[in-house]
Amino acid sequence: MSSENINQKNPLAVEKTGRLIARFAIPAIISMLVSSLYNIVDQIFIGQGVGMLGNAATNIAFPISIICTATALFLGIGSASNYNLESGAGRPEKAVQIAGTGLFMLAVCGILIGVVVLAFLDPLLHVFGVTPEILPFARDYTGITAFGIPFLILTTGGNHIIRADRSPSYSMVCMLTGAIINTILDPLFIFTFHWGIKGAAAATIIGQIISGILVIYYFAKKCNMALEVSMLRPKAEHVKVIAGLGMASCINQIAMAAVQITMNNTLRYYGAQSMYGADIPLACVGVISKVNMVFMAICIGISQGCQPIWGFNYGAENYGRVRETYRKAFSICMTVGITFFLCFQIFPRQIVSIFGSGSEEYFHFAERYFNIFMFATFLNGIQPMSSGFFTSIGKAKLGIVVSLTRQIIFLLPLILIFPVFMGIDGVMYAGPIADAAAALVAVGFAVRQMKEMRKKECI
Repeated sequence: MSSENINQKNPLAVEKTGRLIARFAIPAIISMLVSSLYNIVDQIFIGQGVGMLGNAATNIAFPISIICTATALFLGIGSASNYNLESGAGRPEKAVQIAGTGLFMLAVCGILIGVVVLAFLDPLLHVFGVTPEILPFARDYTGITAFGIPFLILTTGGNHIIRADRSPSYSMVCMLTGAIINTILDPLFIFTFHWGIKGAAAATIIGQIISGILVIYYFAKKCNMALEVSMLRPKAEHVKVIAGLGMASCINQIAMAAVQITMNNTLRYYGAQSMYGADIPLACVGVISKVNMVFMAICIGISQGCQPIWGFNYGAENYGRVRETYRKAFSICMTVGITFFLCFQIFPRQIVSIFGSGSEEYFHFAERYFNIFMFATFLNGIQPMSSGFFTSIGKAKLGIVVSLTRQIIFLLPLILIFPVFMGIDGVMYAGPIADAAAALVAVGFAVRQMKEMRKKECI
């Protein structure tokens, strides 16, 4: 059967784009929200059961979570994007071989990162900006959650391949099951067993292990692709193409980790010189970054849900469907962004209060951070969505450039320069400037890409 006939039978090529976005993006959004829920639920129960220092400890540990996500997206999105492009081009066997290589690399990298974190735990925490008061809490939390890293990476990365295999609902179930278990065990371990922050960490890794087992079961028993054990053996040529299309998402996460580490150290230094002290800014930013994860999870979920549609149709040269899907994804991200912008501006104290109590200085800093740093939230979904778009259509270098704009090119220099002249307020004003600049760059590149696709249609 020709690739054209295969494509005509594939729903990615013929079903209405709005319906496809809903079918793939809703499970992807739920999966991303569930992934964020691990951190948010921990933050809420730790804030209520341990206090401000517990919240600060999870903020210190957050770069490790970002690094794990970066690895998972590097291999998961790289594998899924290539799988869809090869499938759309009528090369299903090569597509499955790439997916097998990606799964093997996810397992190996998860184990390696877990070992490194356990071996260098204290030095890493000091690099991440820990203070003497926060160190015992951060050590307990990170030392336990490190054992769940292999399952976290396998689940996060494997779910991208599951969605590419046309099973978005199962992908959602994998993430949702682990999150529900974590939510049930958190209050039991923290309040009933009185394990404190160790209980939150234990609940997290149990949920991650269950999710990881479900991913393994899918590829062993339920997958649509013709995956064989021999295909799990990695091939250099497949690793190369996975890296090419996974690099943008990975770099975006690594950039987030670099910014988080720099920000923690900046907040610690300039916070100590302010009325807030060193610990309050670390605790507040830890809470707010988790809240912002909900918004980003939705936008990234939209991008991930659209990835099979973009990739398959670009590979099949159905450029009109690619453009139509991007326009709809853009509109959805803007609508979500405006909604969260209003919540962040109107209800900052109420949002922070969910994560526990604190002094008046604590709430004052949190409110100002929401109002200033998060002022351009309504634009924040454009950059990650566009980066995912370029990666999905095989434009790896452009995806990398777009993924670097907000975190590395704009935000990182600003949070180093502004506080020199403005103190800790400089960190806050760096946020909206970086957000607006990154959105403009992403839109500019997207418009250019749309014009290029129209030219190809005319040839």
